[in-house]
Amino acid sequence: MHLKFVELFCDVVQYRSFSKAAAAHNVSQSAASQAVNLLEKHLETKLIDRSVRPFELTPAGEVYYEGCREIVESVHSLEDRIHKLRDKVAGVVHIAAIYSVGFLQMDAYIKGFSERYRDAKVRVEYRHPEEVYQEVLDGEADLGLVSFPRDRGEIVSRPWQDQPMVLVVHPQHKFARETSISVKKLDGEPFVGFTSDLTIRKEIDRWLKKSRVSVQIVHEFDNIENIKRAIEVGTGGAILPQPTIEREVRSGSLVAIPFSDVQWLRPLGVIHKRQEHLSNATQKFIEYLLSQCPTCVGDVLPTGNEHNRKHEGSATRAVSGANPEGKSKSIEETSDAAASPSSDTGTADGEGNSRRKKRQTHLI
Repeated sequence: MHLKFVELFCDVVQYRSFSKAAAAHNVSQSAASQAVNLLEKHLETKLIDRSVRPFELTPAGEVYYEGCREIVESVHSLEDRIHKLRDKVAGVVHIAAIYSVGFLQMDAYIKGFSERYRDAKVRVEYRHPEEVYQEVLDGEADLGLVSFPRDRGEIVSRPWQDQPMVLVVHPQHKFARETSISVKKLDGEPFVGFTSDLTIRKEIDRWLKKSRVSVQIVHEFDNIENIKRAIEVGTGGAILPQPTIEREVRSGSLVAIPFSDVQWLRPLGVIHKRQEHLSNATQKFIEYLLSQCPTCVGDVLPTGNEHNRKHEGSATRAVSGANPEGKSKSIEETSDAAASPSSDTGTADGEGNSRRKKRQTHLI
């Protein structure tokens, strides 16, 4: 029984995909399938039922998978102990992240980390929030990246980013030429919102209520992408995390306007198991993430009528935010977080509900 075959089998099960597991190991899909076939031949029993889609583990496959996971984790833990003796950062860091963290943003972090630690690899799978928590809890992911993070049971969270919330409108909207706006002006305005069961919607409702503002919800969606598309056709405005609309602001399809009288932030955090032994590579990746973005993320983007001045050739100013204590802080320039299929659908972190183990392959 070759360890590489066992690792391939475990990843096929974890990703629920032969092609994704093959890509993670830099082999062909047929090679991944052949590895599983060889294991089945060696054991003289079927491990995977391929007659259903998505495939399912057989009873023997369930038992074998749990045992193989323990073997692979033990081997990786042993290797990590040896690496620490040599002060070497190596191995694979498995990350489960919510969609709205952003593909391009994460790619930038991974590239920077890989350049610093060339023997370490980072694998990211994008999931709905409850799946992120569950995969960390089950040990399928070393780390999770979520919004509105909180400790729960065996899960501990670390603050990572505070993302400014801004008003987002169509370029022809009556507020589009504003450089900043009072939240009071939103009273009675048509709005595209998150569905009412989501944490981010509850937070926005609470913020508006505290400001004694009532908006008219004309459409509700469970993800950021659909909200942005609705705004682009002129349905209404919305309050969204600034980094999630950077691509659209750059292209001119949306306008982002900071609030002049409130400072609302969406927190992102890193989660992991409380008592879990974190590998050297995982610890270094956490340190790298926190060092790259200790508080707030977002490009210096034109907002309101600055967007129009930009297209007229005028200079633009930087968007600034403030922390909860009221101290001003600039929004750091980063990669385009909104280029990913973004969703803010959720329970504990306001980013989404889904069944356990449901794998999302479509853009949300």
